[in-house]
Amino acid sequence: MMKKQNQNKKSLENYAKYSSIAMQMLAIILLGVFGGIKLDEWLDLGFPVFTLVFTLLSVILAIYYVIKDLLKNNKK
Repeated sequence: MMKKQNQNKKSLENYAKYSSIAMQMLAIILLGVFGGIKLDEWLDLGFPVFTLVFTLLSVILAIYYVIKDLLKNNKK
């Protein structure tokens, strides 16, 4: 019985950890996308250069953050 409780607790902890990582990734990417859109609107460019650049950079930053976080958790 105790083993099942520990397994359920571990599953819940993993769910919370990975859900948190996913939400942080989403926030980083959305900030990059909307920041690029607003900058393109403010500069009134014909081609959305900053939207593309900030979107790519935010995806790279989000992936870096996830890898760093997962490696940190694996050491524990």
